[in-house]
Amino acid sequence: MSDQAILDKIDQTVKENKVVIFMKGSPDQPMCGFSAATVAVLKQLNVPFAYANVLDDENVRQGVKDYSSWPTIPQVFINGEFVGGNDIVQQMYANGELQKMVEG
Repeated sequence: MSDQAILDKIDQTVKENKVVIFMKGSPDQPMCGFSAATVAVLKQLNVPFAYANVLDDENVRQGVKDYSSWPTIPQVFINGEFVGGNDIVQQMYANGELQKMVEG
């Protein structure tokens, strides 16, 4: 798959899902602590979310970093917009911003 095709696939995933996380592993079996912590926050919000396991495809792993201009995984997108990684998601959850985003 070309770089553009990968970016298009990521863009489609982000736009088709209200909440999506690009992570290592799956929500039921996260493969890193940051992905696990981010999934825990999303589950606390009690909203459905999609996920992509970046360990399944190195092109997606690099592609999502290029797509968001963010260097680390996990990455959360809400309503088609990049929110951030674990630290930002944790902070937004703590101050109530994340709940407003998913409810809006």
